[in-house]
Amino acid sequence: MKVLLLGAGGKVGSALAPRLAAAGHEVTPAGRGDAWDPTGHDAAVDFTVPAAVRGNVERCLEANVPAVAGTTGLGPADLAAFDELARLRGVPCFVAPNFALGAVLMLRFAAEAGRFLPRAEIVELHNETKLDAPSGTARATADLLPGDVPIHSVRLPGLVAHQEVLFGGEGQLLTIRHDTFSREAFAPGVMLALERLPSLPPGLTVGLDSLL
Repeated sequence: MKVLLLGAGGKVGSALAPRLAAAGHEVTPAGRGDAWDPTGHDAAVDFTVPAAVRGNVERCLEANVPAVAGTTGLGPADLAAFDELARLRGVPCFVAPNFALGAVLMLRFAAEAGRFLPRAEIVELHNETKLDAPSGTARATADLLPGDVPIHSVRLPGLVAHQEVLFGGEGQLLTIRHDTFSREAFAPGVMLALERLPSLPPGLTVGLDSLL
């Protein structure tokens, strides 16, 4: 597959590019300030910044190129716009707040725990360079739980991506935690998304759990 990688010079992109190439994909890297054209690519992958992702994805969809977006900070209006444009162009668009398989399992386990322990709070910890807070994964987790779940965001150097969901009950505490120590953890999820992308319906598909 010929893949346009947007954000190739970033933390995730620089880890992802060699993995895509090793898997046999032909990668066109595009970093900040680079000129790029989606035409002729089988798919585009975006790991850029919240301010750029919507324009990037829409440009790819306009060129009838399916897109995979892992950049967080997207809101409901962004997702609705992707869905409308992708349906209009007859191509799939896939967005996930987290591409680590362990993080997807954390969301599943948290949703199950929320059925029995309805009081919960979320603590998400990321590197100080992460621009959005709370993270997309934390917001996705909160959406799966009953009530208005508080989210606490931590931004410090040395961190990569970490989240714990704490459930309190009488005389007990259940903690579900996932830690990403390296951005290579996102590569298997991106590979899966690219593998399934041609079989997805036109429009928007959200969440790696929908592919598992």
